[in-house]
Amino acid sequence: MITRRKFIVTGTLAAGTVLTGKDEILAFPGSKREKIASPVVVSTWDFGEKANAEALRIMLSKGSLLDAVEQGINIIEADPENSSVGIGGFPDRDGFVTLDACIMDSQGRAGSVTFLQEIVHPISVARLVMETTPHVMLSGSGALQFAVEKGFKRENLLTEKSKLAWEEWKIKSNYKPVINIENHDTIGLLAMDENGDIAGGCSTSGLAYKIHGRVGDSPIIGAGLYVDNEIGAAVATGLGEMVMKTLGSFLVVELMRNGKSPQQACEIAIERIVRKNKDYKEFQVGIIALDKSGNHGAYAIQKGFTYALNRPDENNIINAPSYL
Repeated sequence: MITRRKFIVTGTLAAGTVLTGKDEILAFPGSKREKIASPVVVSTWDFGEKANAEALRIMLSKGSLLDAVEQGINIIEADPENSSVGIGGFPDRDGFVTLDACIMDSQGRAGSVTFLQEIVHPISVARLVMETTPHVMLSGSGALQFAVEKGFKRENLLTEKSKLAWEEWKIKSNYKPVINIENHDTIGLLAMDENGDIAGGCSTSGLAYKIHGRVGDSPIIGAGLYVDNEIGAAVATGLGEMVMKTLGSFLVVELMRNGKSPQQACEIAIERIVRKNKDYKEFQVGIIALDKSGNHGAYAIQKGFTYALNRPDENNIINAPSYL
């Protein structure tokens, strides 16, 4: 029987552990380091629930872990109503929709594309970079050329809805990140199969109305996403510049390697971003993590960050605790 519920933890309680510097484990889902039944999928934002459902379906049907990650994210990339991923994503300030994505498997392999245009599924291109080239990252026109050679169709990604929003923005052209707007930002997904192997992926159209050529944290291995099958995985969402400066996802995995729970690791990583940025109240960053035992954790700077959790017997949208 599928259950659905929301967990709400106040930012005050969650921040308390960070500020005191103690090692208590919060009374929050996934905070205790105990063996949890798999498969399990976690992903960023409410819309991640659709991606999780597809990823879980594939794993329960004996499909591969990497197929589950890729095809789960494909669901969100192909949704024209989602303004932050794939087709329908908000354009840059010049009116171009540019996409970033990366993927990591349980063997430590990685693939990434940045500044990719006219291709709906950058996560699928990133997977082929990983599997068919000696490289980790392809960018811009080179990534597009590679995608076309691999059989991907070039398409106009700027929907009428996103075009109208861009034209309205141009009236004032005020370039400033807006916290949590329309659950804005990345689809980051982490999955563990019944064997306990972990893989992850991350896909985004980046900041709305960004400077043409800007690349955020999402395709950067160790920043937007990091997977170590011996330990666990983490994925980030929010203002990518802040995540890149601290290699947030790698940091979370290393903290788990050193004994922190997924919850504790996410809190410490967010606290580090806060300490290094005096203007932290002006932007949002959220991180989710999954350890080798199937425990999960999440933390954000601001209230409003949600993530989806799916297992065979449950289906949850969770409000992550926050520093503020």
